[in-house]
Formats: sequence, C-alpha cells, structure tokens
Amino acid sequence: MNLWLRFIIVLLTAFFRQALGPLDESVLTFRVWPNDLDINGHMNNGRYLTLMDLGRLDVIVRTGMGRTVLRRKWYPLVGSATIRFRFSLEPFQSYQLKSRIICWDKKWFFIEQRFERRGEIIAVGWVKGLLRGPGGNVPSSEVLHSINADIPSPEMPSAIRLWQQVYENKE
Repeated sequence: MNLWLRFIIVLLTAFFRQALGPLDESVLTFRVWPNDLDINGHMNNGRYLTLMDLGRLDVIVRTGMGRTVLRRKWYPLVGSATIRFRFSLEPFQSYQLKSRIICWDKKWFFIEQRFERRGEIIAVGWVKGLLRGPGGNVPSSEVLHSINADIPSPEMPSAIRLWQQVYENKE
C-alpha cells in the first residue's frame, strides 16, 4: 500500500477512534505490502522507521495535540531513534504497531514503538522527539498543558537513561 495512502488513513481514522491520554498506547494494524519489501523479500528495515512516524502521528492526533500543533504552527522533530529487530515480517503478514510515550524531560518526549505479530515482539524502537514552533523548541510542560495534562513524567527507564548517556558523551 502506498505510504501516502497509509498516512491519510491513519490521520482520518484517528479522529474517529477513542481519545488517548498522554500515557495511553496507540495500536495500529498494518499489512506488509510488496512495496515494503527489500531485496531479501521481507520488510525493509527503513520501512519500520517510516511506519513509526505514523504511530506517532496517531498519538499526536488522539491525545488532542493535533489541533494545538496546527494552531500554534508546531511541528514534530526526531532527535534520535534506535530500533532492535528480532524477527522478519514477510509479505502480506499483518502486524500491529504499538506506540506510547514512556517519559519526558524538560525538552524531549521518549516514545516506545513495538511491532508485534500475534502477541510476539518483532521489533522495538525508541524515539526521542520534541515539538518545535516559530519561537523554537516547545517545552514538554507546555505541550502537556496544551492538552490539559499537567502531570509529572513517569520515571525514565534505566535503558532509556543509558541510551541517552551514550550520545551525551559523544556530543
């Protein structure tokens, strides 16, 4: 299926699906189409990252951030991403993409995105992202306030903390 068509479907259906709280999980179901394949005949590793964009789009719209993002001319940016592949997704297999914000700091949101098939984890990705507006980066607290979710972040998992420390030491 064409990527733009997937984008439109996710965007439109997000408006009709149940609203999400900032810590709730988005679940999207997809199928591996021939244009998702690499030369080895399974889903291309780059396609996972592209589909993760759609999972985050669903979270933005369903948490109520979508309207604020448009009104304030904010746009999402990814600061870093990592993914671990466990199994392949073969042609025409269906799978679920599960996305959720797991924690945040003053600047960044940390999102876990899992690809699952029949309850088995196929791949897990972590994304560090933020929203940027005309005046620069939007603090996480302002984003949360815009959706009436003035809540503290859950504790940052040690694995995320370690992932960030590796990059902080090299920057």
